[in-house]
Amino acid sequence: MNIALRENYLMKNKNLLIVEGNLEKENNNFKTSGIQTHAESLKESLSYYTNELNIDVFNPCSEKTFDNILPNLKKYDGLIWGGSSLNIYNDCIEIRRQISFMKECFKKINKILAICWGMQVAVTAAGGEVKKATNGAHIGIANDIEINENGLKHPLYKAKNKKFNSPAFNFDEVVSLPSGAVHLASNKVNKVQSVHFKSGISDVWGLQYHPEISYHKMITLIKFRKDKLINMRKCFNDELEIQNHINFIEEEIKNSKKSSRMQELKNWLDYLKAA
Repeated sequence: MNIALRENYLMKNKNLLIVEGNLEKENNNFKTSGIQTHAESLKESLSYYTNELNIDVFNPCSEKTFDNILPNLKKYDGLIWGGSSLNIYNDCIEIRRQISFMKECFKKINKILAICWGMQVAVTAAGGEVKKATNGAHIGIANDIEINENGLKHPLYKAKNKKFNSPAFNFDEVVSLPSGAVHLASNKVNKVQSVHFKSGISDVWGLQYHPEISYHKMITLIKFRKDKLINMRKCFNDELEIQNHINFIEEEIKNSKKSSRMQELKNWLDYLKAA
């Protein structure tokens, strides 16, 4: 049996829940502009490794009730919770619903990969805290993420370079970790780039950056959000600065390999397929 067939065989009976963090309005804007939702991007990246997962997608923001999914949460072998344009400290019903749903997942799903917004929701639900980042933002790329001694021993970073760049898009950061959490990696912008903690029955691997999203999509998102990045976020003075930043990311594309960029996703899938 070749390696690809073996990966599919091992995943064939695994049930995976993907949680979409964006509001339905944002996803509709993505679709109108020809941009994949975060859930769609994640499914595409997962297909790089296997097509045999039984995948369901759920959006706590758009569902009026959790009554249909809560009784079935125990069937999922794992959960991946992806990105969002929301800020968790802005109190609204959609954010409260996501935190509430994460707490339910802690009761019934053993293995969770929480990415960017997903990590912020998981940390908040487990008693940590997220605030607006004080050292700037990541716009399409996070530079010089460095794995610490704890991270070097963790299966999340198996076969990963100690220092690396990654696709990323965030304005907020974890400032307080849940009790018992293990900090795994940092860079100059965000002290917490990755974390491992347990809550309820869940083993949570959290990432602030986006190994599952390509740099090409990040460039598309920058162009899609350029007016907000200039006028509201004040990240750039004008479109020329944005284009220079895009040029910088395009240089990174030339020097990066897809398999290396997505190593954390592969490592979590290896963890998922284990007993």
